[in-house]
Amino acid sequence: MNTLVILAHPNMAQSSLNKQVIDELNKQPEQFTIHNLYETYPDEQINIEAEQRLIEEHDSIILQFPIYWYSCPSLLKKWIDETFAFNWAYGPEGHALENKPFALLVTTGADATQYEAPGETIEDILLPFKMTFHYTNADYKGFYTIYGPTTTKEAVESAARFAGRI
Repeated sequence: MNTLVILAHPNMAQSSLNKQVIDELNKQPEQFTIHNLYETYPDEQINIEAEQRLIEEHDSIILQFPIYWYSCPSLLKKWIDETFAFNWAYGPEGHALENKPFALLVTTGADATQYEAPGETIEDILLPFKMTFHYTNADYKGFYTIYGPTTTKEAVESAARFAGRI
C-alpha cells in the first residue's frame, strides 16, 4: 500500500519536530510518498489537476501539519478548498474520495495540557477535517498528535507506526 503524505509546514527549516517525523517516514520510500505543499507551491498557486491525480494514484492519504492558531496552515486549507472540487470530491459526480482512507498526523508547539479545556482539545480542533472527510465519503482513520516543541525518538517512531497502519 502506498500512502501519500501531504506535508504542510510553512517553515520546515525551523521545525525539528516535523522534520523528525518526515525523516522517519522517508526511511520507508516504498510505503510513503512525501509531498511538501510549501516547496511545491511557493507562490501558493495550486495545480488542482496534478493534486487530484496524486490522490487518485495513492491508496491512502495522510495530512501532516502543525496546529496553527487552532487550525492548519493556510496553504493546507487552500489545498483542501481547491483540490476537493465539486463533481470530483463531492456532488452528483464526485466520487474520487469515496472510501479512500485519510488520516491526520499533527504536531503542536505546546504540551498536551494546553489542549485539555472543553472546546480546545485536539479532537475539537480537528473536527472540521473529520466533517470534510465525512462529507466526501472518505474513510477517516483518525489522528495522531505529537505534543510539544521537542519530542522523543519513541514518539516519532510511534507516529510512523500510526502512519503505516493507514
